[in-house]
Formats: sequence, C-alpha cells, structure tokens
Amino acid sequence: MKFADRLRPLQKNVFADMDRAKARAQSLNTLPLIDLSLGSSDLPTPSPILDTIAACLPDSRTHGYVLHRNTQDFRRAAAQWYEQKFGLAVDPETEVLLLIGSQEGTAHLPLAVLNPGDYALLLDPGYPSHEGGVYLANGRVYPMPLRAEHHFLPQFDTIPSTVLAQARLMILSYPHNPTTAIAPLAFFEEAVDFCRHHDLILIHDFPYADLAFDSCPPSILQADPGKTCSIEFFSLSKSYNMGGFRVGYAIGNAEIIQALRQVKAAIDFNQYQGILQGAITALTGDPSIERSVEQMRHTFQARRDFCVAALQNCGWPVALPPATMYIWAPLPAPWQDRSMEFALTLVEETGVVVSPGIGFGPSGEGYVRFALVHDRPVLGEAIDRIAAWMGH
Repeated sequence: MKFADRLRPLQKNVFADMDRAKARAQSLNTLPLIDLSLGSSDLPTPSPILDTIAACLPDSRTHGYVLHRNTQDFRRAAAQWYEQKFGLAVDPETEVLLLIGSQEGTAHLPLAVLNPGDYALLLDPGYPSHEGGVYLANGRVYPMPLRAEHHFLPQFDTIPSTVLAQARLMILSYPHNPTTAIAPLAFFEEAVDFCRHHDLILIHDFPYADLAFDSCPPSILQADPGKTCSIEFFSLSKSYNMGGFRVGYAIGNAEIIQALRQVKAAIDFNQYQGILQGAITALTGDPSIERSVEQMRHTFQARRDFCVAALQNCGWPVALPPATMYIWAPLPAPWQDRSMEFALTLVEETGVVVSPGIGFGPSGEGYVRFALVHDRPVLGEAIDRIAAWMGH
C-alpha cells in the first residue's frame, strides 16, 4: 500500500520508542518497572468534578452531539477564569474555543495557518506534537535551540532572514516541557513584538500554568492584551488531574480562533456534555478545587525537592526545576551525547524508565527527563536503582 509522504516525519516518537523499550525490559528483567517517562499525573481528579460528571450520566439530554453553540457555558467559564487569574478581558463568543485537550489545538492550528513549504518556528527541545502538527500541514520546522546559558529561551536574532520570509507561525510553551524553564513577561513582550514585525501568528501552549513553585507564570496575552497576533492553549490535564478527560481550550485573537474552529468543524464534534459540566466546575472557583490545585502544586514541589536531593547525593548534579512535574537532568560522563542509549540501557538493566532528551529535539541531546508521577517511596526506589547501576 502507498501512504502519504507527510507520514514520514512522524515515524519516530520518543514515547513510542520508550514503550517498546518497556516491553522488552519486562521480558528481560524481574524488577517491576518504575515509569518516569510520561507526564501523566498519578493524582486523583478532585471529587466535585467527578460528582458533577456522575450526576450528568443518567440525564439523556447530555447524551447527544455537542455543537459549538452547546459549549457556551464552558466558554464563559474559561473566559471568567482568565479574567480572574490574569486580569484580561475576554469575549467568550469570539475569543474562546473548546478543544479536545491542548494537544489537539497545537496539531490542528497549523492546518489553518500553513501552506505547503511554509516554516514554523519551534522550540528545540520541545513537545513532540508541536512539530507533528506542522508536518501534517506539509510545513517545515525551523528549530530554535534552547541553551542553559540563555535560560532555555530562544534567541530570535539568530533566525535567518530567509527563514523568516517564509515563516507563518511561532510556537512557544512556558513553563517549558521538557526543560522546566519559566519565561518572564519581558520575554513574551519581545516575542509579541518580533511576531508582529514579521507577520507571524504566535501560539503559546500553556498546560503548566498552575505548576510553578515560586511565581505565577505569565500568560502570553498579558504581553498582547489586544490579542493582535496571539493565541494560547490551556489544558485541564495538569491543573485538575483530568488528562484522560481530554479538555482544553484556545483563547486569543478572534480571527485565529475562527480559523481553528473551521478546521475543527471538518474533523470532530466536542466532548460529552457531562465532561464539560465537570470542567465548568473545575474553572468556576469552588474553594475545595482551589485547595486541590494548591495541594497538587505542593505535592510536585515536595517530590521535586526529594528527587533533586537524592540525585545530588548519588553524585548526579541536577538543577532545581522552577516549574512543571519534571526534572531535566544533564547526563553524566560517559553518556553525555548518548541519551537514547542511556535510557534504553537504564530500563533494560534497572527497570527505571526515563525519556531521552534527543526525543524532544536535537538540542535535547545530553539530557534525560524524569517525570515525577509517583509517590516519594517509589521515586526513592527508582533513584536507589539508578545509583546502584551507576556505581554509587
């Protein structure tokens, strides 16, 4: 059979590669796997959200297709959440769009923006689905390298003018997966000015808005309050432990929202209405849910502190992440340019699964990512195995 050329860049995926490695390790190793490769929270969805969804199940009025007009209450709740959190005025009718998770938005929007051969400017390392959406739109990826010496922020003045002449969009994402970096508002202001100057649509993927430990990360719309060129994707997966429910939304420039809506209209309807009611409960400020979000943040901060100290104690110097549920760890010698080999060998010999940095882009080489998605005793066991394997 013959398949489309656009599938060729999608053949490699870090999570699929590690899934195969996990299967091999289970057949070779008697130790149970400890999977630190996926950023899927192990914490429960807050009870009021589940109660709302459960109450909808017997109601046959919630069982039909959900069209855009049926998402009005959700869009109003999303707009109110942004207004309260960031002090931004948002029109729920024209500036908010429900998504089936923010990943759906980053995959579909390039279809509305790129013509074949157009460039998208993406972070390197970055979340793999960002480039996947560009390739599905027959676009070209220009990677913007992220270096520790620049606080894992891209340097816009290094982008060639020949690329900018053919570029249509830029995708940012801070707090950043995988490096855990936070971008200050001044950087976002620079990004907005750059995109205006070069006529680029600016996409900001913002799933970790509630997972910074010492500050409140800014929204890109605080740097572009007029929503002149920007759109932001927010997901309920991290803040409310709702990954499996697949709820997110786009918020920003009305023309970009309309373009994305046109793509979605050709591809899907929306989620079950009961899930949307649960999401509204999450966004409308129930005090118990606000406490759950705070507890979620404290849990990941405690795990971060525990794991960083444990890794440092076994001779692996890692920096303290300012945000997210990850540790971005530079590999020790002799593994510094062999992150995939390190991850494959580690899982086969210890049963501990991490994500190799090369899977997030060429500039991720020399690092691995730990996802802190287990209780501290399990994380401690994982680090003990790693320490023993490394000879400490």
